[in-house]
Amino acid sequence: MMAHEKLQDHLAYPPRTFRADRAAAYLSMATSTFLKLVEEGIMPKGIKVHGMTMWDRLELDAALENLKERERDHRHNPIEAHYGVNGD
Repeated sequence: MMAHEKLQDHLAYPPRTFRADRAAAYLSMATSTFLKLVEEGIMPKGIKVHGMTMWDRLELDAALENLKERERDHRHNPIEAHYGVNGD
């Protein structure tokens, strides 16, 4: 194999890291939205490898799970609020 050739093994598995555009697509959002969430600390910062910034798929998954948990914790139920009860 020559140095400039890319290894292709034809196995179906997800990539471990993504560039910004692929990380955004993985999370079904625009690249600009993804980068804003990174800047706000909602999504993880990427890692630099040879001048390329890449995002770890497992860290993206964990950040999304954290967002889901925060959403569940802050969900407002108007019926519970009206009656002064907590659904927990």
